[in-house]
Amino acid sequence: MYKRIDHVALHVEDLDQSIKFYETNFGCHKYFEHRAGPGFRIAYMKLGDTVLELTHSPDGDMKGFHFCFETDNLDVAIAALKQNGVKCLTEPYETAARVPSEEGWRRTVFEGPDGEQIELRG
Repeated sequence: MYKRIDHVALHVEDLDQSIKFYETNFGCHKYFEHRAGPGFRIAYMKLGDTVLELTHSPDGDMKGFHFCFETDNLDVAIAALKQNGVKCLTEPYETAARVPSEEGWRRTVFEGPDGEQIELRG
């Protein structure tokens, strides 16, 4: 059901500064940027097959990080987690496609045992 860890996300204070930092110091390159709402920006950086998602919210309400699992059947994965009593933080909704093969993908977020956010995409 789960295919891989899709990405790790960091919530940053200054998106442009962070993009430059990861490009200059680690050789990452930005391959997609998305505006998800007023002032809310997401930049996707790649290094090989690894994706680093940098997010910025102007109100600063997002802190820390999350990681995301890609699944080949999001509905089955959601049902299994809910059946196991894992707390769902957001119901699934369509997300921006970083590449054409992701058109129509949806995402949801669950909470891990230590309060960590675990995103599922598929």
